[in-house]
Amino acid sequence: MDTEALRLFVLAAEKLNISAAGRDLGLAPAVSSARLAKLETTLGADLLHRSTRKVSLSLEGAEFLPFAREIIAQEEAALAALGKGEAEASGTLRFTAPSTFAQLYIAPILPKFVERHPGVTLDLRLSDTPYDLIEGSFDLALRNMALESSSLKGRKLADDTRILCASPEYLERSGTPLHPDDLTSHRLLAFKDSAARTLAGPYGDTGLFDPAEGQGQMIMDDGLSQKIATLNGAGISINSIWSVHNELTDGSLIHVLPGWRLKQQTALWLVYPKANVLSSKVRVFMDFLLEEVRKSEAWRRF
Repeated sequence: MDTEALRLFVLAAEKLNISAAGRDLGLAPAVSSARLAKLETTLGADLLHRSTRKVSLSLEGAEFLPFAREIIAQEEAALAALGKGEAEASGTLRFTAPSTFAQLYIAPILPKFVERHPGVTLDLRLSDTPYDLIEGSFDLALRNMALESSSLKGRKLADDTRILCASPEYLERSGTPLHPDDLTSHRLLAFKDSAARTLAGPYGDTGLFDPAEGQGQMIMDDGLSQKIATLNGAGISINSIWSVHNELTDGSLIHVLPGWRLKQQTALWLVYPKANVLSSKVRVFMDFLLEEVRKSEAWRRF
């Protein structure tokens, strides 16, 4: 199969513009159109819908796109094994991560990555509601959970320890709980749902963080908004240490029940589809994140 035509198709699918994709590969518009048409004839499927104003992926094109990316990655890996691969990582890398983590730890270091690897275009999807890697054709994702799918592989970035926090003003007004049983008299902020969370104590004992049993509920699906509400005295919330490290340091948030932590701890993983051969662009971005993010004091304090 013509891998250069596959590269053209992948670029056209990402840019939704055949001429722009061709320019990236040094091809004239007419040559680009002809090459894609030949690929579609070879496959016996229309990969792209074309009109005078726009280009869009067909259903067959959307299904074929991850396989096209995989074929290209396989070729890159084979050439690299022979010492004939590209010296510099290049191409579009689709990456997804929780928005709160991305704002604090990823967005600030992106200029450094772009400077190191100018040939890589980062296509980022940042949301606290996770995207499906396979359906979304993502190359890499950050997940704060254990690997739950056999179709994924990954590298651990750091532990994701979660603790209870509140503002000094809230605790002064409402009192400081000394045991999880005291939480029933407090306002508890819930993340995404109001399900009870089990807390692990210092001596093997357990307690509950149960918003339904607290004095009023507030449920949010955005981690940054929950932290802001907590900072402004809305109540007690569960937060990852990486999310509230700066506030714990400057005293604008207080670690509540410091001997207790969320029992079901998770970890931050950089994951990718198991079937994928790691292309150079994915490998360098993963190595970059592991190196830069781990420099934070958040992993060494509290």
